Amino acid sequence: MKETAAAPKHLPSHGVYVIEGEGEKAFWTKVGSAWAHGDGNGYNVQLSALPISGRLVLRVRSEKEGDE
Repeated sequence: MKETAAAPKHLPSHGVYVIEGEGEKAFWTKVGSAWAHGDGNGYNVQLSALPISGRLVLRVRSEKEGDE
């Protein structure tokens, strides 16, 4: 049986969103989380959904997001 990697124990630094539309009419859907690399040169991204349209945006995680 293949062993899978354990989920990171620290909270993600960013939320991952797919954005459809422009400006005030844009619709944001959270599709994952991202963790900054310790050296500051990249991110590990975990998606819970794969968007087929729109654009992906990483945003710094806010305090009100809780323990997602």
